Order: sequence, then structure tokens, then C-alpha cells
Amino acid sequence: MNQPLPSLGAIEQDAAARGLLLRLQVGGLLGLRTLRVVVARPRPGQTPLLLGELKGWVLPMADGLQLDTLRVVSGAPAGVGPLIWAATLCWALEETPCRRARFLAIRDDDHQHRRLVRYFRRFGFRGHREVGAALLDLPLRLIWGGSGLLMQGDCREALACSLRQLAALPTPGLG
Repeated sequence: MNQPLPSLGAIEQDAAARGLLLRLQVGGLLGLRTLRVVVARPRPGQTPLLLGELKGWVLPMADGLQLDTLRVVSGAPAGVGPLIWAATLCWALEETPCRRARFLAIRDDDHQHRRLVRYFRRFGFRGHREVGAALLDLPLRLIWGGSGLLMQGDCREALACSLRQLAALPTPGLG
């Protein structure tokens, strides 16, 4: 991980080389920032087709990147997920003090929960703690909207993982 990481602009160029649009929407107030990262396919004369998105929020601290919703549309081309991750993490490293990210692998359905945990482990996330029915878990359940495994990952490590996944694809990658 000693090699320099690409800029957000370079990741946007990689998305364009794949024929995709990559856009970030950042808002916020009083130190709390909201984030939405979108990957879409342009369609002449029509609204771009949404292929995937990630939503979250940022607190101005080292472990302040909180990822809430990740959705990749069924049938989306390979690389949409890693592009979303790369853009999110690159932005966090460039524009915020965040160096670690958290995500709740929600436990609505056991099969889906296992898929989420497996997916996030591919990006270097590890289980941090179970969020369940305990009184101390109530604030986290209110924030995340349910129970599950709270996972935490290093932003640089997760960015490197997403870049390796992009580089392994047949179209130009940023490796």
C-alpha cells in the first residue's frame, strides 16, 4: 500500500472509459455531511440508467465515514460496485479526516445477511460488533435501522481492494 492512490478525478476517468457516469453528491450542515455516490449508464435523449448507488454520512473524525445503503442493480456490468467503493473511499481520504468506515450488515434475512458480510469482507471490512436487542444497542439500531453485524474497515485498504478488483476486469483499470 506504499504506492500513491489515484485521485477521484482518475476514478471518474476510469468510469468514463468503461462507458459509465460516476457522480458524487455531497451535502450537509454543521460538521455532518451526507454523501451519495451514483454510477449510471448514459442513454442518448433519456435520463441515465441507474446501475448502482451508495449513501452515507460523514462525521469529522478518523472513524467518521458511515455507509448506510449500497445497491447495485441486478445485471449491472462488472465493476459497478468497485467503482462506487473506489470513488467513496477516495473522496473520504481526499476531503475528510476519515480513515476508517463503518457499515451495518443488517440481519433482516439470514441469507442476505451472509451475502452482505461476504461482500464487505472482499473490501477488507471485518466484524466489529453485533448490534442486537440490548439496551446499549438501541442508539445504533435507531441510526442504522435494524440489527446486524457492525463492520469496520480501513479506507486505504478498502480502496486498494476496490482498485485491485477494477484492475482485474478486462476494461482499463487504475491498478
